[in-house]
Amino acid sequence: MHRIRFAGAIALMLAMLPIGTASMAARPLAVGYIPVFKRLERSIAKADFADYTHLNLAFVNPDKGGRILDGAGFACAQDGARGMLQADSVRSVAAKAHAAGSKLLISLGGGGIPACSGDWSALLQPGTRGPLVKALVDAVDRHGLDGIDVDIEGALLTKIDKEGNFTPFIAALSEALKRRGKLLTCATASYEGGMVPVSSIPYFDIVGVMSYDAIGTTWGKAGDEHSTVEQARKDVQLWLDRGVAKEKLALGLPFYGYGYGDYTPNHPFRDIRQKFGAAALLTDVIGSRCAGCSYITFNGPPTLAEKGRLAGSRAGGIMVWEISQDSDDHLLIRTVNKAVRDAAE
Repeated sequence: MHRIRFAGAIALMLAMLPIGTASMAARPLAVGYIPVFKRLERSIAKADFADYTHLNLAFVNPDKGGRILDGAGFACAQDGARGMLQADSVRSVAAKAHAAGSKLLISLGGGGIPACSGDWSALLQPGTRGPLVKALVDAVDRHGLDGIDVDIEGALLTKIDKEGNFTPFIAALSEALKRRGKLLTCATASYEGGMVPVSSIPYFDIVGVMSYDAIGTTWGKAGDEHSTVEQARKDVQLWLDRGVAKEKLALGLPFYGYGYGDYTPNHPFRDIRQKFGAAALLTDVIGSRCAGCSYITFNGPPTLAEKGRLAGSRAGGIMVWEISQDSDDHLLIRTVNKAVRDAAE
């Protein structure tokens, strides 16, 4: 009898929860990067934070002395031409994210480490690792953030790992964050020398797979596409095989393209749509795709929807680079989110 009454009380309490609370619990992952270096205010001006479960401020690095904060702002986190990212701006964005039901994290590193950064390899040595972890966690606490995303890439990641310092750093950071109920996530490539080590995987709450940039402005095989569905399938399987739990795996999607030949190198989706119109969005290539030809390689909505279905059925959701490149009507993120939800049901 007591059990029945208790179960009834729980059912009543659940029924009284706001709709948004229940829906958030069931939402697939939708991780979006905010490019602070392009100017924070401009990068979020058109975005709807409710489209994302997690938002990452990209990027934050320690300065030469290992400091994360410097006075009223971050020591090495460029906010466009405005200077370094300021505390009041971060708290404002955190409040906006939380009001939309999203979590806000700071993302460390980036594909290109800025000149203001200290030497990650030196700072992650045993003697300096502890103070850096403390400085990072203090930054999370002071700004009302929900955790830290680690995006240390390529040769730097390989160097730190070979020195035996990557996983110990991740383990220490995880312990400190989890004591506070905070998250630790990462972004990783899928090529040899660009992958987070298997030993670090258990410490991450989300593993975002950067399934793009197979070809870029200065790398890759001429004539290729930079982010295919076939590559996405391979990347998802690779990380499942490496031990990432399905619900923690986020498939990375590009909201941009690359141009070759007569086209300029970089093409946010919003510009592609505006310049080439709706018909061009039914494919993933503008121009003639071949070595020495002029073309743009990107992901149109149909391809992103297909990847969304893959993420919904084989992974926990998606990750986006980056949110300011979507169109003003949020076509890409809403197309992908629907595809993920439909496949996950």
